[in-house]
Amino acid sequence: MTIIKIDNHTYDLDTLSDEARAQLQSLQFVDAELARLQAQAAVLQTARMAYAKGLNEALPMLSASDTIKLN
Repeated sequence: MTIIKIDNHTYDLDTLSDEARAQLQSLQFVDAELARLQAQAAVLQTARMAYAKGLNEALPMLSASDTIKLN
């Protein structure tokens, strides 16, 4: 017997309809995908900050009045 809690109500998973179990499975899949994508976004944001820092360090030093034209 597996008990789940949804909206402060407890349910015996074995007594749920096939449709309810399918909806629950879909919800669990989506929650897992969201967690995976959030973790991937955190990795990408960290990489982006590292690349931006590297770019900043690779750019030539300019005085306040100098500009560089990029084509």
